[in-house]
Amino acid sequence: MLLATDLDGTFLGGEAETRLRLYQAIAAHPEIQLAYVSGRSLEAILPLLSDPTLPQPDFIIADVGASLYYGDSLTPIQPLQNEIDERWSGESVVAGALEGIEGLVRQDEPQMRRCSFYCDTQIASHPRLEEVAERTGCDLVYSSERYLDLLPKGVNKGSSLKRMVELLEIDPDEVLVAGDTLNDLAMLSAGFKAVCVGNSEAGLLEATRHLAHTLQAEEPGCGGIVEAFAHFGFLGSAGLTAELKSDATVTGKAELVMVYHRLPYEEFRANGRIQRRRPTSPNGILPTLLSFFANARGSWVAWAVHDEESDEPFEVHTSVDAKQYPLLTAARVALSQEQVDIFYKRFSKEAFWPTLHTFWERAVFREEDWSVFCEVNRAFAERTAAEAAEGALVWIHDYNLWMVPAYLRELRPDLRIAFFHHTYFPSADVFNVLPWRRDIIGSLLQCDYVAFHIPRQVENFVDVARGVAPLKTVDSQSCAPRFLTYGCAVGLERMTSAVDTGTRIVRLGAHPVGLDMGRVERALASDVCRERMQQLREECEGVRVMLSVERLDYTKGIVEKLRAFELLLDDNPELHGKVTMVSICVPAAKEMTIYNELQTQIEQIIGHINGRFASIGWTPIQFYFRGFPFEEVVAWYAMADVALITPLRDGLNLVAKEYVASQAMTRGCGVLVLSEFAGAAAELKGAVLTNPHDQHDLARAFYMALNLPRTEAEARLRQLNDIVSYNDIRRWGDEFIAAIRDDDDAGAAASAEKHSTSV
Repeated sequence: MLLATDLDGTFLGGEAETRLRLYQAIAAHPEIQLAYVSGRSLEAILPLLSDPTLPQPDFIIADVGASLYYGDSLTPIQPLQNEIDERWSGESVVAGALEGIEGLVRQDEPQMRRCSFYCDTQIASHPRLEEVAERTGCDLVYSSERYLDLLPKGVNKGSSLKRMVELLEIDPDEVLVAGDTLNDLAMLSAGFKAVCVGNSEAGLLEATRHLAHTLQAEEPGCGGIVEAFAHFGFLGSAGLTAELKSDATVTGKAELVMVYHRLPYEEFRANGRIQRRRPTSPNGILPTLLSFFANARGSWVAWAVHDEESDEPFEVHTSVDAKQYPLLTAARVALSQEQVDIFYKRFSKEAFWPTLHTFWERAVFREEDWSVFCEVNRAFAERTAAEAAEGALVWIHDYNLWMVPAYLRELRPDLRIAFFHHTYFPSADVFNVLPWRRDIIGSLLQCDYVAFHIPRQVENFVDVARGVAPLKTVDSQSCAPRFLTYGCAVGLERMTSAVDTGTRIVRLGAHPVGLDMGRVERALASDVCRERMQQLREECEGVRVMLSVERLDYTKGIVEKLRAFELLLDDNPELHGKVTMVSICVPAAKEMTIYNELQTQIEQIIGHINGRFASIGWTPIQFYFRGFPFEEVVAWYAMADVALITPLRDGLNLVAKEYVASQAMTRGCGVLVLSEFAGAAAELKGAVLTNPHDQHDLARAFYMALNLPRTEAEARLRQLNDIVSYNDIRRWGDEFIAAIRDDDDAGAAASAEKHSTSV
């Protein structure tokens, strides 16, 4: 069968629960073909094609019948489109002929092969309109006592639908049309089975009252369509009603579900069996996220590699820490090693990582990898849906799980979905190179709350989303005093805090991840750290230490930093023998061969600089291409006079905060040189900011840091430590959860107000 439906007030109308269930039922029945028949243009319909909860149409009849497209390719349906084109006099001809008619206001929306206006009933009956329509070969269509359309002669929703049905040889008895305004009358009176959904325009109800095969439904929007399926016997005598009723939501018991790519413990194989241990990775976020399960029943959804050929059964549910978190269960998503390699190690790092960090020219896009990415995200969503209790809060983390909200909202419309984006989010001109940007943004707009580190990233997201969907700003807020406004490249004065997508309010927030201060304190108190600090005092006596700590990645600006250091030595020969750069560069995983060329380049530059400037007893650059235990890294933090944290682009950068905390806890006066393109730059007032893309600016910042008066260096460090110690990792988590709960309270208040108004 073919369901040909108007959009606004019809297919997009009705109760949210009914809409989603109808959409799911249609998607589950491939024998149902779907046609959007709308007064909107194709351009205005495109945002709907990005909504993952909507079934995608097989056909689109747009512009009140003047434009016809195939839904999959969006190419015109020929020869029907050519026939309509030949009847159209042209926009400039029609619009020009109407000039001078007062009260006629052109609709501010995209239009093709039609001219559409706003006007009242008196203007709609203006005699000149009929004269212009006759002269330009147009028909007049007036609806809702507001909308006036001039269309090519004989063209309307009904005529176009009828011609399409004939061309495609669809059985007319297997067509159901649905609408709610006089704009839809031509479609409802075209001889097909039809439904005027509940709350239809009075004029439409009157015009269709005596039409055969036309149902005037009680329920509005999608509810009326469901009534029509049963009334006309499509899909059997019960239509979709029985199917919708039987589609009861299966819920779990978790009040809070954390969806993270990594388990809260590490798995390793010993004696042929999978064993578990506490995480060895220096990830301060994990303990904080775990702490929210101290008094709440919850699940932690993450992947685990499963060998399908293994005789060992896959364990979906495991305990995390039965003593400390008795109410928390780990829910493991079974992925093959191939899925992990493609989804995480290759696709995420080769397609999304470079694009997010504005290195889009390095990105590699493979459609087959995107399919695996979606497959994995759907598996995460299905596991989450099975874990969550009715109305539970789901907290999803980072770009690896971009598509989870889309699948999850479809499976569980009752859930509250929050998303935190840990990596940088770029501006629209960069993000839009992604072939799947509409799918990604459509998914994120299914969330109730979406948050980033800093306001600039929030606003970048809003700009990208505006290119996908017609958003309306609901609320905004000042970025000061928490964040810098005009003081750095990522500063911003005002941030959007809520948008209306037309189907939901999505709230937005900026929450810079904080530091686990206790972890730094424990490291400084360790014997390993104390002994290493004493060794460094002896080794570095008489030499100023400039410390650089980062992973091997082109986003970190390592090459640019080395060249700036060479410029510093060139311009300031008095520094020879008195300053050393110590670079701790953590190598990438062996599978990440994309970094091999960068490693070679770095080693060559270091060899060149040391070859130029080294002297007996002094090496300008000490390069460590390996990871150090955290206690040893903290020892370097405490002993370094200057920290050089100068990524070309970074979501935040916790190394900068680790350096500040280490210096403050050891009563130092170290200076932080920080890239103004790191997210932390918007938060860490007191750092020496620099542009890492400008070699001379980098060198000047290095020189300034080395020559700051002690009193100023101490004052800057106090200011930095006040920020870092107050906005720690615990406060980050608390503020995020509080923001979601505030959103719930605001949503409940808005709902109550709406209800009282309607009553």
